[in-house]
Amino acid sequence: MKRVPVAMTIAGSDSGGGAGIQADLKTFSAMGVHGTVAITAITAQNTVDVFAIQDVDLDVVEKQIDVVFEDIGIDAAKTGMLHRSEVIELVARKVGEYKFPLVVDPVMVAKGGARLLKPEAEDSLKKILLPIATVVTPNLLEAEVLSGVRISTLADMRIAARKIAELGPKTVVVKGGHLKNGEVMDVVYIDGDFHELRGGRIETKTTHGTGCSFSAAIAAQLAKGKNILDALKEAKRFIEVAIRYGFSIGRGHGPVNPTAWLELDAERYRVLENLSEAIKILESHPVAKLIPEVGSNLAMALPKPYAKSVEDVAGIPGRLVKINDKVLALKSPMFGASRHVAKIVLKAMEYEEEFRAAMNIKYSKEVVETCKALGLTVSSFDRSEEPNEVKNVEGESLPWGVGRAIEKVGKVPDVIYDLGDVGKEPMVRILGRNAVEVVNKVLSIASKLG
Repeated sequence: MKRVPVAMTIAGSDSGGGAGIQADLKTFSAMGVHGTVAITAITAQNTVDVFAIQDVDLDVVEKQIDVVFEDIGIDAAKTGMLHRSEVIELVARKVGEYKFPLVVDPVMVAKGGARLLKPEAEDSLKKILLPIATVVTPNLLEAEVLSGVRISTLADMRIAARKIAELGPKTVVVKGGHLKNGEVMDVVYIDGDFHELRGGRIETKTTHGTGCSFSAAIAAQLAKGKNILDALKEAKRFIEVAIRYGFSIGRGHGPVNPTAWLELDAERYRVLENLSEAIKILESHPVAKLIPEVGSNLAMALPKPYAKSVEDVAGIPGRLVKINDKVLALKSPMFGASRHVAKIVLKAMEYEEEFRAAMNIKYSKEVVETCKALGLTVSSFDRSEEPNEVKNVEGESLPWGVGRAIEKVGKVPDVIYDLGDVGKEPMVRILGRNAVEVVNKVLSIASKLG
């Protein structure tokens, strides 16, 4: 049987669950390695600040590393909050003894300003730990401290990376997230060469635990046997997903979401599976009379926090069309395939996030009355009331109308219709918690109409 890769985090505990060993263990699991820990300190912290720090006895820190290595093994490790010189010296000794690759996240100051590395320990970090590091991952402030270089440009990042490399680490990654420019650029210096890890800037406050998760992702990839540059590239992709889908909780910087790496693919699969089931139901029942001449679309969104744009909503390319008395989906469902129905869903989710699916059907007075007779909640909007500032912006009309319809009844209704306008066909939209639920409502309407 193939052995499961094992990674260790040697770091502090975050009571808020957003950084430290908590973030590291989530990352290890998401990246397919078994996570182990050596806790160096216990902190009382939340999204705002660190309020208390209790160091773990040195012999307990050492014993944690020893017993894990002797029984389970350590394929790679990372450090986070070490706090004091004695722990730095201990970690360096254990790396020399057990010879595992080490990723050093030189945690010095928390986002709230609390010091996580005692000033007197900075010298130990430089002289004892960095010389044995496989990878070191300072942010700009940490890179300035380690290199003595004031950083304000990409060129400064390169100079700092080279200076830090002179301290002995095999690879230096100067993270550019705090550099105020359009994209996020990390500078990598390895074996005398520079590389760049590029990424788009994500405007968000869900950044607590970014450095912890990034370094943990590198360690996980090294534990799986990846070379350093490939490990860095995969970790970069990982942390962008974790930041993009972070959790907006607390009063400060919300935590990144390491499990999004796994959950996103799982949720995409579930959405496509539900849509496929719904399409089969539609294609096997007599509902063609409800399909408008322009065709229908059926769309379903990822759950929150993953549903952010129309690209996070799956629909049917080419729509649902009538062929004689049958309904046919021209293609298999895919994400980003529907704009109009996707915007309806996204707007509904702003009010009640469990309403993740919708389908447009043909308008008639009979359809609306049938919906009411079935006990469905029905609402509508009047396009003639649409403000010019909305009408003049492409793609804003439907979200405005859906919002008006929802506010009219005080909740997300089962049915939203409008009577159209110049160049706009009257239309009925059926909403639900998933695509199958929406289709079952459509079947009930078709059956009642006879």
